[in-house]
Amino acid sequence: MSKKSRRDIGLETIKEVYAGDVVTPDKGYEFTDIMLEQLFAEIWTRETLSMRDKRILLLGIIAEKGEAATFKIQVKASLKRGEMKAEEARELLLFIAQYAGYPRAASLIGPIEEAIAEAGT
Repeated sequence: MSKKSRRDIGLETIKEVYAGDVVTPDKGYEFTDIMLEQLFAEIWTRETLSMRDKRILLLGIIAEKGEAATFKIQVKASLKRGEMKAEEARELLLFIAQYAGYPRAASLIGPIEEAIAEAGT
């Protein structure tokens, strides 16, 4: 039995994390290779925090940075994977508004509603 490479583990994990919605470039693009081998093969696979816990933490960070497109991708993946329900995603945004500010959170209403619609929840 052959041992899986870190890249193979990373590819499996990124597919799981994003519910199959994110396509990674072919091998040889150094940025992607390192991301797969470190972030997805080493960090996302750790079991101390659940996938849901990691996702909620990540959503807070992304929201604070104002990254609406990435926020939408993460919310949609979370909904498709059953980590959150639509009402929980909306509640998360209300909570984020208290710490990141209303203007920042308000800019995420559209992306969150698009993610909910696209996830079919």
